[in-house]
Amino acid sequence: MTAIATPDLRPANPRPAVRPENPRFSSGPCAKRPGWTLEALSGAMLGRSHRAKEPKAKLAEVIERSKAILGMPADWRLGIVPASDTGAVEIALWSLLGPRGVDILAWESFSKDWATDVTKQLKLADARVISAPYGRLPDLGQVDPARDVVFVWNGTTSGVRLTDAGFLGTDREGLAICDATSAAFAMELPYQKLDVVTWSWQKVLGGEAAHGMLALSPRAVARLESHKPSWPMPKLFRLTKDGKLNEGIFKGETINTPSMLCVEDALDGLRWAEGLGGLQGLIARSEANLATIAAWVARTPWADFLAEDPATRSCTSICLKIVAPWFTALDAAGQAEAAKKLSGLLEKEGVALDAAAYRDAPPGLRIWGGATVETADIAALLPWLDWAFAQVEAEYARKAA
Repeated sequence: MTAIATPDLRPANPRPAVRPENPRFSSGPCAKRPGWTLEALSGAMLGRSHRAKEPKAKLAEVIERSKAILGMPADWRLGIVPASDTGAVEIALWSLLGPRGVDILAWESFSKDWATDVTKQLKLADARVISAPYGRLPDLGQVDPARDVVFVWNGTTSGVRLTDAGFLGTDREGLAICDATSAAFAMELPYQKLDVVTWSWQKVLGGEAAHGMLALSPRAVARLESHKPSWPMPKLFRLTKDGKLNEGIFKGETINTPSMLCVEDALDGLRWAEGLGGLQGLIARSEANLATIAAWVARTPWADFLAEDPATRSCTSICLKIVAPWFTALDAAGQAEAAKKLSGLLEKEGVALDAAAYRDAPPGLRIWGGATVETADIAALLPWLDWAFAQVEAEYARKAA
């Protein structure tokens, strides 16, 4: 008797059986470290003055542990400043720029913000913006070593990072001001070529928002002590006193009142990082997350990295674009709507929270791959991306029919 073939009625993209244990893939504030609970904050100096001996010691501990993990040169100063990484960058721009012409590298949202600050707020006459569209780096060869330069190391909203600092040259006259908020603790930073490095607690180590870190080289300190800006300086931006660096800021005497609850959380993240083996352990975790997504992209026809050059792919803010023909045929509004449906479905299913592309970036997905994200959760998420895309694709196919 001849067997009668029956059609395969199983869906082409069945709902995955495994979910990420932690679905938090936001690019800031980012996922807490694995195993984090509120108990981690039990030692917080609550209800205490941040200028008292014990709380001030906690602030100084954040500074010293951070410098040690990052391998920061001993002669650099590191301080805790207000308003997250944004505050740290603004303090640097308003305090240091002016004596020389300045080049601003802009290839995503935040670097474009710094260009706006320099050209439209500080209104520096000798300012050049060297830009590139999302997915690319600008022409680094245009950077003049005689001028100051402002740039991000990793484009948080584009997923495009620098590969090295060769473009800064070997004998710079100008200062190199680097926004490293989504690079610090996940990528090697060449301090010997940099003068200012900034970041926030809320990124790679999963800390809380509103506190920034500002690191200064001896050359940056010399600029602070020799240059008086022509514009008014708010109290929150003042790093000098009577023409000299206010050393207290870099020993735990913050400009304004910090949250001691956030300080305790920052210390918890730093101790966790030390337990992983420090910077190299953190980098390894982030790079493993990128490698997992890269392997999936290589076999997935509908998705690709926003970063056009594989060497520039970020291991933290991993940005993906949709390349399916039906999607690329949509106009800009249609693409934005379809991408929103995709990220919305992932959130509705509880498998990826806050994974939509940044509001100013091309429509797609942005998956945080920093060290606090488990590679197993990345691996569990990827089949859900295929499943959710298939649902959205089917919806648009029905509309077109």
